[in-house]
Amino acid sequence: MVEWTDNAIVLANRPQGENHSVGILFTEEHGATGGLVYGGQGRGKSPLMQAGNGVRAVWKAKGENALGHFDLELVEARAAHAMQDRMALMALHLVTDILYAVLPEGAAYPPLYKATCALLDHLDEQTIWPILLVQWELGVLEALGYGLTLDRCVATGRLLEDGASLAFVSPKSGGAVSVEAGMPYKDKLLPLPAFMTGLGDPTLPDVKAALRTTGYFLGEKLLGAAGKELPESRERYINRLRADV
Repeated sequence: MVEWTDNAIVLANRPQGENHSVGILFTEEHGATGGLVYGGQGRGKSPLMQAGNGVRAVWKAKGENALGHFDLELVEARAAHAMQDRMALMALHLVTDILYAVLPEGAAYPPLYKATCALLDHLDEQTIWPILLVQWELGVLEALGYGLTLDRCVATGRLLEDGASLAFVSPKSGGAVSVEAGMPYKDKLLPLPAFMTGLGDPTLPDVKAALRTTGYFLGEKLLGAAGKELPESRERYINRLRADV
């Protein structure tokens, strides 16, 4: 018998039989993990199994490779709170959908788990949440091995701290490109708004441009090779962003 206990975020809840379900959780120390939830479709447990909720999970199985089952305790009822605000609910689904799509099973990412909890703790602050989303998506890329290099120009080697005017990102290397080096190729490069390198206060167009860049690498590098696409919930959320942040 294998058993462990961990903090977790509910990512998905798939029906299994008439009343049970298979829950997919992002756990702090054990990564994305699936397990049977007895009564997971029933009235008692379906509210607990809403995507985004924080839970304390006990996972038990007969062996390491066997399908285990979860005993769960609700810790953070994020889904119920988010239902009071449509944008917050869309944001919640965006995060869990991305994680469900990109996380490999069983690989632990404790810093990403903590960053995700921090992001979800600010769901009620939708004026700043899109900016936090950009930083979180950069963190997802970093955690899964596709971090962007935004402190120097890949064409000239000049550093941001030395005054390099960085304005683009190379879709091939994931490295920043300066205005001077990138202008002749700007139609082939991705935008790098100043706030992504810690400069300036972002506007809504800046945030959307930044999300275009992070979205490219999430889609092409993390999902494309597996035949997956970015979740529709992400595009719906971005399309509904209207006011300056």
